[in-house]
Formats: sequence, structure tokens, C-alpha cells
Amino acid sequence: MLTTVVGSYPAIPQKPKSLYSKISNVLGSYDQYIPAIEIAVEDQVNAGIDIISDGQVRGNMIEIFAENIIGMDVQKGISRIIGKIKPSNHSLYASDLKFALKKAQNISTDYKNPNKTASKLFKKNVFNTNFKGIKGIITGPTTLVLSCRIEGFYNINKKEEIIMDMAAVLKKEANELQNAGAAMIQIDEPFLSTNIVNINTAKKALKIIIEDLNIPISIHVCGEIGEILNDLLKFPVQIIDCEFAGNPSNISSFEQEYNSSKKIGFGCINTKNKNIENIDQISALIKKGVNIIGEENMIIDPDCGMRMFSRDTALLKLKTMKEAVEWL
Repeated sequence: MLTTVVGSYPAIPQKPKSLYSKISNVLGSYDQYIPAIEIAVEDQVNAGIDIISDGQVRGNMIEIFAENIIGMDVQKGISRIIGKIKPSNHSLYASDLKFALKKAQNISTDYKNPNKTASKLFKKNVFNTNFKGIKGIITGPTTLVLSCRIEGFYNINKKEEIIMDMAAVLKKEANELQNAGAAMIQIDEPFLSTNIVNINTAKKALKIIIEDLNIPISIHVCGEIGEILNDLLKFPVQIIDCEFAGNPSNISSFEQEYNSSKKIGFGCINTKNKNIENIDQISALIKKGVNIIGEENMIIDPDCGMRMFSRDTALLKLKTMKEAVEWL
């Protein structure tokens, strides 16, 4: 069974320390989030994760897009739609993905070649890596629109129009992420489980985003998905990613509804609780999934992003998850 992450990792931006970084800061070229991406990548690879992320270290899943899409902004922590939504002239996060991919590849080379020095985070004389690729992560158009105040240009009662415009912007970003080397694209749509979403509109918007992609597509939906699972299974994606540790009722929903060849991202780490699960707990939950979904259709991951944890907690949760999978 492949292992992955849902996306975010504890963000640890760093102020400039070296002379070079201080000069870069004066010149306006220093990026305090690059060290944070390095930490996220090192930890995920160190934990043995197969498909990693860049850590989504620049902010929460709404703001990182609202701050960079034409027609949107963030004021006092509130994301707003203030004008016609248009794509930027450049990719929003392809450069982060490229950097993270190169970092992970370099670490993997160090692991495989005993003549090279591994990262200081890795155990001495252990040269083994499960790294297989990196996912590009996009906050879905439905979730982005419904999370923002609509204060300009659009009729607040015609949200489908806004969602379609958002999908066109995110389509460009998805293609940029694919071209940057993403092994898969994950689209985060937590709002789909809230019962305030038009599922057909959400599906239509997703089709716009993915129509030119030729890599696997995953849709991540938080919360209890019993009422929408049958609809989700009809979405034009290869992977449906859900929470099972924090929402055990989803196990029952899959028992009743799952009759598909779709891969399921099986969240088995509770990302709302900082307590570290033990291997037996994780293994028992995964076994329940295997009995319903089948081992060949499961991809193992945490319930959701881990941005709110400390670095130590996030790393230990990932390592324990990987150990449980290897034990099974």
C-alpha cells in the first residue's frame, strides 16, 4: 500500500542568518519559506512516505490562493472576492513544487548511495527511501468561493458563475503543477461534506480543472461523507480521499456504498488530536478498510493536513503510520 500525506506540514519559516541570506533579504530576494519547505520534505522522506508534498508552508489553504489570484485579496485575515477572478501571469506554487521535488530527489540519492552523506536527520548508515513522487495540491473552486466574502463584481446569489471562473483559474495552476513534475494532483474540497454545496456544480468545476491532465487526480473531502459518498464515487477522479480516524462513521458509509474500482485515500491518523496513535490502533483501522475496500485500492495517509501540530508530533505520527503499514 502506498503512503502519502494530505498536504500541509508545520510551517517553520526562518529569518535570514547567514551573511548571504542577510544580503539577499536587503535586496528583497530572500524567501523565509524555502527552509520551511526543506524541513517538510526532509521529514516526509525520513518518515518513509511514498508520495510527499511541499508542505503548503506559506499559509492556510484559503489564504494561499486568495492572496495570489487576480480578483481576490485578504484583509485582516478575511479572504474576499472583490473583482473578476482571473489567472495570474505566473504559476502560484509550481516553483515550490519544483524545489521540493529536487530536494527529495537529492535526499533519495544520498540514501541510495552510501558514499554520500545523508541528511543529518537520517540515521547513520541507513540508505533506504520510499520516495516515489510529489503531489501538487489545489484548494478546490467550490471551497474557495464558499470560504470568501463576495464584495465586488459578482452577484452573490449566482455562485455557480463564480465557481466556474475559479475553476478556470485553477485549471491553469493544475497544468503548471503537472508541468513542474507533480506525480499526481490533489484537489481539496472540504465543503462538499457540509450539505450546503451543489454537488453537480462541484463536479462540473472539477472537470474543467482536470480535462487536460494526464496524471492521477485525487479529491480530498473532510468530515462525514455518508450523504455524498455515492455522488463522490461518480466524480471523474482516480482517488477519493477521506477521514476515517477522526470520523469512524465513514467506515460504515463505505460498507454500505463502496462498490467501485476507485482508489481510496484512507485517513488513519487523527489530525485533530495531537496524541500519537500506536501501531496497533492504526493497524486495526487499516484492517477494517482492507475488509471493505481491498488492499489494492487503498492509499494510506493522515486524515487531513498537519499544519497545526508541532514538527515533532507531525513527524512521529507519520513514522508511526508508516511502521503500521510495513508491519501489516
